[in-house]
Parts: sequence; structure tokens; C-alpha cells
Amino acid sequence: MKKKTTSSSKSGITSVLQEGRVFSPPESFAKEARIKSLSKYRKLYRESINEPERFWDREAREELVWFKEWRKVLQWKAPYAKWFVGGQLNVSYNCLDRHLGTPTANKAAIIWEGEPAEPGKPGEERTLTYHQLHRQVCQFANVLKRNGVSKGDRVIIYLPMVPEAAIAMLACARIGAIHSVVFGGFSAQSVAERIHDCQAKMVITADGGFRRGEVVALKEKVDEALELEDTNGTTLAGSVEKVIVLQRTASDVEMQSGRDVWWHEELRQVDTSCPAEKMDSEAPLYILYTSGSTGKPKGILHTTGGYLLGVKMTTKYVFDIRDDDVYWCTADVGWVTGHSYVVYGPLANGATTLMYEGAPNFPEPDRFWQIVDKYSVTIMYTAPTAIRAFMKWGDQWPKRHDLSSLRLLGTVGEPINPEAWMWYYEVIGGKRCPIVDTWWQTETGAIMISPLPGTTPTKPGSATLPFFGVVPEVVDEDGKPVPKNTGGKLIIKQPWPSMLRGIWGDPERYKQTYWSEVKGCYFTGDGCRQDEDGYFWVVGRIDDVLNVSGHRIGTAEVESALVSHSKVAEAAVVGRPDEVKGQALVAFVTVKGGADPTPKLREELRSHVAKEIGPMAKPDDIRFAEALPKTRSGKIMRRLLKEIASGEEVKGDTTTLEDFTVIAKLQGEED
Repeated sequence: MKKKTTSSSKSGITSVLQEGRVFSPPESFAKEARIKSLSKYRKLYRESINEPERFWDREAREELVWFKEWRKVLQWKAPYAKWFVGGQLNVSYNCLDRHLGTPTANKAAIIWEGEPAEPGKPGEERTLTYHQLHRQVCQFANVLKRNGVSKGDRVIIYLPMVPEAAIAMLACARIGAIHSVVFGGFSAQSVAERIHDCQAKMVITADGGFRRGEVVALKEKVDEALELEDTNGTTLAGSVEKVIVLQRTASDVEMQSGRDVWWHEELRQVDTSCPAEKMDSEAPLYILYTSGSTGKPKGILHTTGGYLLGVKMTTKYVFDIRDDDVYWCTADVGWVTGHSYVVYGPLANGATTLMYEGAPNFPEPDRFWQIVDKYSVTIMYTAPTAIRAFMKWGDQWPKRHDLSSLRLLGTVGEPINPEAWMWYYEVIGGKRCPIVDTWWQTETGAIMISPLPGTTPTKPGSATLPFFGVVPEVVDEDGKPVPKNTGGKLIIKQPWPSMLRGIWGDPERYKQTYWSEVKGCYFTGDGCRQDEDGYFWVVGRIDDVLNVSGHRIGTAEVESALVSHSKVAEAAVVGRPDEVKGQALVAFVTVKGGADPTPKLREELRSHVAKEIGPMAKPDDIRFAEALPKTRSGKIMRRLLKEIASGEEVKGDTTTLEDFTVIAKLQGEED
């Protein structure tokens, strides 16, 4: 698109950008919005950053139910924050009990749609009202206590996308246990490593789950994880005392006496009354593992009061949530989006949240649109990867269904390209639905930069303006602010309530990873630029963590998995642009002497990575090389490999390259 000037006198925004389109909020939407004007937003935003303690004190009182008032809003000594110090509350209580005795009690809390067993057959359906969900959470909380779990214990949740996943999370929160949800696509090795890192006492899993008509054998993977040993012969998951198994697929599984128990059988042994524990505002709520630029995943720790306030407020304002909304966030609960915007944020607001077990194109590519039509979904929150896939499959699939119930669309997980934004706006939203393009991270806990519907004029591809209390800045290598429309590193300058409190068991890594780049500021690891209107344009990761289909994959993890294969001597993994996934994984591999770099070995290595980490980390392309480009000090020059993987001419600085013939050979193979 040619550079052009687009102005909106109504919004007070003038933009001179490569992407020149600006969309003002629909007047009909703006009339009903919680925040109806940019001036109102700016007034509240100024208060939130200039008088943060006053602002958050008021919001915490209005939004949450507390058992005990705090004595101090914020205690900040970089890089450690404590919010609502001395206050007590319970997340499960705020999501469930507070709605009892109100009309919300009999409203649908969770609508669940299972994956169809085969084409032409409907999936299972279940609806739980707030009253029913409260009862089931209390009952399962008693199951946890009956099986030895108490306040502070860590519990691994490794379940398919079923209501019991949310029930397990809320039950842990109810009794003060710390949950760590592991995405069902992860391998036994990944499960074992997470158990070992947090020393989990229990694993909650299922006999299996359904995915594209096949059974994913979750219990089998747990059994394998519990047998794995480290290099010293020590069992990695030796801390686990109990495994609770949900019956989902009726698959035959082995049950170890004394350790393994069935979910449904345990429910018969307990009653449905379980008071919520009074939890300190800073008590740990969950640990969620995310990829890092080193091989070991990071256990991101979130606590109780600040996190819940962040997800409740962002759900309320960013999605403009209403009593009659049917809200669908398509994320799996194994990712932070599932934690914040499938479970905790919507339920704290008394909303109806929809959960779907299966894939977006099984049994046909119109599966998502069938669900929107069937349940009259009003708000849809999904990933740019999915949107690009929908575009690729064709407009005919959404056109088969009535999508007129939709009133708001959202995107999450990675930057969205303008073409995908426009398709989403025109084909799915019918040019009537505002789009909230949200930027945030596992570490931030809640949405940080996003339009407010009815308030913020949007530009395709921009996350627009910061949420309350968020102070972002784009800086150069020296930590100094860069001019407008200049690329740099995105940092956050002030603490915010939902921020991570650390990396589980590794305070030094927490400091080094997030707080060493610019003193006193949180380093996001993302590249960004800010335009003349103050809008933020996030361009993606600038470290060795790639965003593949919305999943954060550490290149070091994939490299470690490759070199663990007996035939691999060395490996380097980089990303290349992909029109559907956002980024694709490309591995450059040198094999050991005597091994043949055959197509068969290529597939063997791809399968090996899937087994070690999970299918989402399987390289899209493996290129065998006699050697990898290195500096004279022995460091692999991944920057050059990225150019080769992307099909570009190598034009970066090669003055430190030890052997120039390596690049020539790799380019020759590419040609």
C-alpha cells in the first residue's frame, strides 16, 4: 500500500503511515460502551500512571470481594512488587461464590462443545450454571484434600479442553494449592521436567482427549513421565504421590494401585461443601511454564490479588463484557490466554464463557463458524495464526453460517498482519464489529496494550494504546527512547498488578531475563515502534523465542531435543516468516560420522523433536549441513542462518565468520 495520510477529526487522530487505514468505533457500539470517548480513557489513564496507588485502591475495592483489607497498595523494590499488601481474598470465591444469591447463579457459566467423534455427528454438549459449577468445584476441592493436597502444594493439570480443566484450576485456587497447567500437546519428557521443577505432589489427567477424530493418550504420557530419569538415574517426577484420572474417552489405561484414582469414583467419597481459604493477596496462584532463550522452560509465577484484578478489569473493559454475551476465547487452558480469558477473567465478571475441545477444521473447515452460529456467540477472541488459516481455506466456509450475533472480535498471541485484520473485519465481522488487537504475555498476566471498543480508533496491525497503569516505551540498545516510527525494544517502566512475581525457584534468572536490560524496567523481549499518534506496533520477538502458531517455542529447547538424537552432532534452529503460522521452525543439522543425512533421517528427527517436546515444536524444515557458520570464537551465527532460511541473500556482517565456504555451501544447497 502506498503511504498516505488518513485523518479522523472525530477521533482527533492523524496518521502518516505505510498502513494508512483508520477505523473509528461504530457509533452504535460507542453509545453503549463502558468508556465512551478517548478523552475519558485519557483522563483515567493519566490518573492510573500519575496516581497509581489511588487508582488501584479504588479499582480493587470496586472489582473484587476481599475478606480482609490491605494496609498498603504497592510495595515496590525493583524487580519485586507486592500488591495490596496484607489483603486477603480467594480467586475461586470471586469467580463463583460472589455470584450466588444473584440472578447470575442460574446463568450459564461454561458452555462446552466437544469435538465430533466423526464427520456428520454432533459433538457432546454440556452447560454448567454458576450454581452447578460452584457445587462441582467445591466437591473436587474436597477430592484434592482427601488425596493429601493442601495450601501451597503444587498440582500439575494435564487435561483436554473440557470443563473439568477449569474445575480443577478453580478447586486448587479454592484450597490454596498452586496449579501448573500443562498443554495436552506436550510430551512425557516435558511433563516430567515441569513436575520436577515445581516438585508437584499430584497430577490431574484424563484417560485421553479427542483431537481430529483421534484419541490423545494423556494418561499413557503421564505414566511415561513418572518413569523418566535424569542423567544420574534419579526419577524426575519422584515428588508425585497421587494421580487423579478423568474418564473422557473410555480408553483402557493402567491404574497403579495406591497412586492412581478415578475422578468419578473419588467424587462419591466427598460432600459438596468446601469453604474458600482466605489467601494472602501475594499468595501464589499458579505457575505456568514458558519457553526461554535457554533450554530450560521458565516457571512464571503469578499471585492472587493483583492478577485477578488485572484479568477482571481487562475482560470488563477490553471486551466490554455484558450480561447477555456469549464469549468465546478459542485458546486452550494450557496457555496463559486460557487461564486469563477462558477461566478467571470471564468468571470473575459473571460472564458466559464457551469452551471447545477440538480443532478449527475438524471435521470440516467451518467448525468454528458452526459453533458461532449454534450458540449465537457475541464475542470471539482468537489468534492471527487461526485467522490466516481461515483465509487460506476460503470465504465459502464462514459464508455457510449466520455470524450476525457477533458484536466484537479480538486477536491474541502474536502481531496480526493488516491483510488478516481486514479479512477478519470484513468477512467475519461484516464491517460492523470493532477488533481489539491485544498485546500481552504469559509474564504480564493480563492485556497490556489494546484498543477499547467504542473508544479507540483502530489501525490494522497496531495494538494501539496501553491499558490503565501500563507505561510502555520503545528504547534503543542503550535503553534510551527512540524517535517516533523508529524500531526498538519494548519495555514497561512501571509495575502493574498482574505482573509476574518471579521465576519459580530461580530468582537470578528472573532478574537477568526481565530486569537487566534497562534498570528498573521490565524488558518484554519484543521489538516495537510507536507512531505519531502514540500507537504501538509490536513486530515480534527479538530474542531466541519464536512465535509459532501462537505457541512460544524456544530455539534452544528444539536444538537440545535434536542433539539428544544419537545421530546428530550439532543443530541450530531459526525462524522464517510463514503466512499461516507467523513463524516456521527451520533446523540446520550436522550429523555424526557414519550417519547418512537421508530423507528418512529428516523425518526421524522431526518425530524425535515431537516426542521430546510436543508436536507444536516439530521443525517445518530440516536442512543437513556439513558445518554451521560460526565466529572465530565458536558461536553459531544464527543471524546468517535466518537469512538463508528465509531465502534471502546473505548480506549481514560476515567479518567475524570463521569459514566463508560454509555459507557458500548452505546457499548452494538452497539454490
